[in-house]
Amino acid sequence: MTARRILLADADAFYVSVARLVDPDGAGRSPLLIVGGSADQRGVVTSASYEARAYGVSSAMPMARAARLCPDAMIVPVPWEACVEKGEEIRAVLERFTPTVERASSDEFYLDMSGTERLYKNEHLSETARRIRTAVKDTTKLSVSIGGGTSKLVAKLGAGRAKPRAGVEGKAVVIVEPGAEEAFLREFSLADLPGVGPRFQEELARFGLREVTDALRHDLKTLQGWLGERAGAWLHRRIRGQDESQVDSSGDAKSISRDETFAKDLNDAESLDRELVALAGRASADLRASGLAARTVTVRIKDADFTLRQSSRTLPAPIISDRAVLATARELLATLRKARHVPARLLGVGLSQLLREGAPDQLTLFESVPQGVETERDRTLSRMVDQIRGRYGPDAAGWGR
Repeated sequence: MTARRILLADADAFYVSVARLVDPDGAGRSPLLIVGGSADQRGVVTSASYEARAYGVSSAMPMARAARLCPDAMIVPVPWEACVEKGEEIRAVLERFTPTVERASSDEFYLDMSGTERLYKNEHLSETARRIRTAVKDTTKLSVSIGGGTSKLVAKLGAGRAKPRAGVEGKAVVIVEPGAEEAFLREFSLADLPGVGPRFQEELARFGLREVTDALRHDLKTLQGWLGERAGAWLHRRIRGQDESQVDSSGDAKSISRDETFAKDLNDAESLDRELVALAGRASADLRASGLAARTVTVRIKDADFTLRQSSRTLPAPIISDRAVLATARELLATLRKARHVPARLLGVGLSQLLREGAPDQLTLFESVPQGVETERDRTLSRMVDQIRGRYGPDAAGWGR
């Protein structure tokens, strides 16, 4: 059986690069550039130039701390609309090389190159990847790093190794040959693997598992005895680079979600609602930034005893506004809390059944609308909030409780 040929094209410093293209006379001339938050040091860092990262600035860092670490940096808002446009331009270039392109995030794209060997005269996959990089750069003025291999997992890890770092030029292209997956995975820690989050890392550490090499010493039965049948089997495949998931070109990301694990379990309705407001706002902002609308809203809750529950609702028309997402999420949370009223350690809001915003669908024209149904006024207000946040930071405007 012929091995699959999967690539991941990951835009380098995407938000920074787009900000420089949008404002060549300002951001474009500043090597020390921080994107996100606001110039008055509110909010958090969305991205930072590689020069600024050399000072210790990183994504999700409070803007005030970033400004202290790199006081000479220029701070600019995220150019959301331009980022959506540039993402579409990158995708259009990639589709010249294969019709099977999956947009995994705003700046990451999987390509399935399986079966294209004859089309590209049996050239090595690394050569195809370099031609793709050149085409993207020539068309969009943006640089991408590309990883490749027999699975999406290996491609993603390869792209990470290909990217530049603060003060270090990247390899640009890293392709893992068929059969070399396990040897490649040995270079990573378990925390580097997609899907191994902080809590799973803590559980793995209880058994002395921190590096991929630690886990490779143990057979499937041992891992399942420690972690459970499902998690043990998942990890056993993962550390060998095995990932059967397909590149799905049928649309954009299948879902957008925001979750929060609490330092202390929450049980009172006011605290949970405050968290729900923030999560719904962040999820819907991500939705609009991606140029998408959602039909289904899901609320997840993990109880203090680690029981994970969720409730979903599919709406009659796609939505993008904070009000409609929050109204539906509140009803779903109320249903979950009524069924089991115990302290919560995690809360999440997910949006799925995504489609491009502007796809044909009737909007209600009435001012009095049921929960979960939005008007054009809702959409306009949400976009206005986005503009305020883009200019003054993510905490500059929000929805009242």
